[in-house]
Parts: sequence; C-alpha cells; structure tokens
Amino acid sequence: MPLKQLNILLADDDVDDCIFFKKALEELLLATDVTVVNDGEKLMQQLTSKDSELPHVLFLDLNMPRKNGFECLAEIKQNEKLAALPVIIFSTSFEQGVVNQLYLSGAQYFIRKPSEFEQFKNIIHQTLFLIASQLASNKTGKIRQPEKEDFVLVLVK
Repeated sequence: MPLKQLNILLADDDVDDCIFFKKALEELLLATDVTVVNDGEKLMQQLTSKDSELPHVLFLDLNMPRKNGFECLAEIKQNEKLAALPVIIFSTSFEQGVVNQLYLSGAQYFIRKPSEFEQFKNIIHQTLFLIASQLASNKTGKIRQPEKEDFVLVLVK
C-alpha cells in the first residue's frame, strides 16, 4: 500500500537547520507533514503522549538541550511502543566511535549534516524516498536496520 503522506518528526535545536529542513521538504515530490521539537524532553513527551500518533520517521540531532540525542535514542529503543520507530541521526559531528555506538544503539541511519543547502536538500530527499519505499514495500510497516556498511548515508550524485 503506497504512503499518501510521510509524517516526520524533527528533533533539532538549531533554528537554521530546522528552516533548511522545512525548505527542503517544500521541494520534495512526496507529501510530508513535519513536526519540530527543540529539545530532548519535548521529543520524549511528544512520542510518549497517549494522544499523539507516531511519526513514520524521526530525524534526531545528537546535541540538544535538556536531553541529548543519545539519551533519547536509548529511551526510544527501550520503549516497546517506540522501538520500531526509524530514527535517522542527523548531526554535524562524524566521529567513527560515535557512529558505531549509534548503530549498536539501534539507529536506522546516520547522516552528517552538510553545510550547503543544495546538499542538505538532496540528502533529505534521498533519505525520505528510501524510508518511504521501505515502508511501502513492507506489509508490517516496520523497517529493518541496514547492515553496518550501509548505516551512514552519503549523497548519491
């Protein structure tokens, strides 16, 4: 069953990155709805609220106030209701040890935030089409974590 709309939750405290993310979605040939939270505590409140529907995918920044991305990822993966939620780590840092830890913690993919808007937009589009196609082709609505060599998403030109 094809997706009519991809519901996205973006957890990032960088205002510019949130603006770039929303602008990138405006140019996407896929219907999306994005909700933004600016700190880890708000993220976890949003995800665990009885009234809120889970998004199809979460883009999670590592460096956020009140609760960082590592803490949020651990809570998400330990919560039975949230464990299957695809979490895309979206960060400016790119230390191999950190990337390995995130993979072992159950993140779906890792993206290093590009500094140029065009690259930013292209990696967001590429990632969302990947997620949408995986969700559409999987009858359970859940997607598996890729092999480790495919964990870090790089821009395909």
